[in-house]
Amino acid sequence: MLTFAIFSLLLHFAMQASSPLDQVFQYIDEHQDDYVQHLKEWIAIQSESANPTKRGDVIQMMQVVGETIKRLGGTVELAAMGVEELPSGQIIPLPPVVLGKLGKDPNKTTVGIYGHVDVQPARFEDGWSTDPYLLTEKDGNLYGRGSSDDKGPVLAWLHAIEAFQALKQELPVNLKFIFEGMEESGSKGLDELLKAKNETFLSNIDYIVISDSAWLHKKPVLTYGTRGLCYFIVEVQCANQDLHSGLYGGTVHEAMTDLIALLDSLVNSTGHILIPGIDSDVVPLTNEERVLYEAIEFNLEAFKHTIGTTELLHKTKEDVFLHRWRFPSLSIHGIEGAFSGPGAKTVIPAKVKGKFSIRLVPNMDPDKLSNQVMTYLNGVFAARGSPNQMQVALESGSKAWVAHATDKQYDAGRRAISKVFGVEAELIREGGTIPVVRTLQDTTQKSVMMLPIGSPDDHIHSQNEKLSRGNYINGTKLFAAYIAEISQL
Repeated sequence: MLTFAIFSLLLHFAMQASSPLDQVFQYIDEHQDDYVQHLKEWIAIQSESANPTKRGDVIQMMQVVGETIKRLGGTVELAAMGVEELPSGQIIPLPPVVLGKLGKDPNKTTVGIYGHVDVQPARFEDGWSTDPYLLTEKDGNLYGRGSSDDKGPVLAWLHAIEAFQALKQELPVNLKFIFEGMEESGSKGLDELLKAKNETFLSNIDYIVISDSAWLHKKPVLTYGTRGLCYFIVEVQCANQDLHSGLYGGTVHEAMTDLIALLDSLVNSTGHILIPGIDSDVVPLTNEERVLYEAIEFNLEAFKHTIGTTELLHKTKEDVFLHRWRFPSLSIHGIEGAFSGPGAKTVIPAKVKGKFSIRLVPNMDPDKLSNQVMTYLNGVFAARGSPNQMQVALESGSKAWVAHATDKQYDAGRRAISKVFGVEAELIREGGTIPVVRTLQDTTQKSVMMLPIGSPDDHIHSQNEKLSRGNYINGTKLFAAYIAEISQL
């Protein structure tokens, strides 16, 4: 009995001696099974923004997020976003955006957190090993659609806040939340909402942090740049209806032949974009910037193995980084209207649409790029002498984003990563496009930082999406550490 009393006393003193943040970390460890259960409940909501039949699920998901913030003591506005007209003419509601507030102490720093809780479509028959909407833990990984992108990170933020509160520790910052349900479908209306709220909801935010990306490998990162995107559709029509190749082959100018020629004219076998003048606005690379890429750890062989290829377009890690993050790239995505099913079908398509995109880097402008693309393709088509009808359209365009990685928020991010993971954060850019990052920076004129917790092998947007339990729980600690560090600036 005396031994037990002494042990209890020592444990009490140990708890007293540990820092408040260490206590938060311990609480997070002790409640990780609860956090996994919460994620399971969120994953079960099939919030596919691209699927009109699931719009009710997306709206339900937004309501669940709002109620979660309210339970933390926050106030919530479900900002109405209007309606969306489908190609069929059907009108359906857009899901509201959750605008939440927690704390209003004028003497504290105010941090804005952005995330999304809609997901890409997923079906078991698409090749998943488990039900995509039943969170399944296997070999330390949490499998389910949205686990990494982006429900897991959003929940990790809310759990970090709950840990402070459960220990009766005063939250050291004010928080504002911007959580949407249409990120995977173009964030319809979000830019306009943020601009309208700039003088009210966003007016007193000091820093903005986003956790909607991934590490480069197994080492934590801070992301300070993303590429922009221009998505194009080029359409060629040769007839009023599909034709039998036995009856009409050899007598008509086929739309598919023209389209293949147009797509082939865009980029060569080394990945070089053939559209004249496309590199004219790219910011020149400096020696100082190249040194940043040299310092990043990266295994080219492992990268190739992950992809499933034997050879890359570039031979060094520095050149791979530059062409993933720093230079524009062009990708051809597909052809609509052509036969693509199993078996053989001897048809000449009457109309086909080619889809391709170009990733933009600073200081490229979507409108200027669109004019360059259209001028070029019109010239290529005219040179073919085809009588067919051809048109090019820009479906969407967004600029690249780059931040100052030397500002104070990034210092706080580095310290938080060091505290939780015991390593120095790597500074990277991201090759993908997250338009809201640029919108938030341009609208608020505040520091924006991306603080991801996902791994590069999480298979986001693909089959078997997952988030490791370790990243989920340590990511929750990271967000708690970030809150503590940013409050000291």
